[in-house]
Amino acid sequence: MNYFLISGGILSFCASALHLAIIFGGPKWYIFFGAGEKMAQMAARGHWYPPIITMFIAGILAVWGLYAFAGAGLVARLPFMRFCLVGISAVYLIRGTMPFLIMKTFPNLSLAFWLGSSAICVIIGLCYAIGTWKAWAAI
Repeated sequence: MNYFLISGGILSFCASALHLAIIFGGPKWYIFFGAGEKMAQMAARGHWYPPIITMFIAGILAVWGLYAFAGAGLVARLPFMRFCLVGISAVYLIRGTMPFLIMKTFPNLSLAFWLGSSAICVIIGLCYAIGTWKAWAAI
């Protein structure tokens, strides 16, 4: 049993569900979870952009969760398993260890958001990377 990939998948699904909850939570949730004042204001006005972007992110995270579960053998094999699992690991680890690469793109987000979300991404990225390494021969 590959507990690293299972853990990474569960965490990705939790992140996906959280993104969906933010949509329903409304502007205060966008602020609390670090999306920034601009996104919250658009959500308050009923603009299409915040829920669409948030659903898109939730969808990507859910697919990543499926890849982790597939790598762990819990669901059917998915296309390009090795490539995708290595890529997902890299995205999480790069996002977690190098937030300064994208911080300037989102200047309204707090340092607490960047530190907290980066730590979470490193943990998930390590789950995927170690799990992928352990499952390499089977995927």
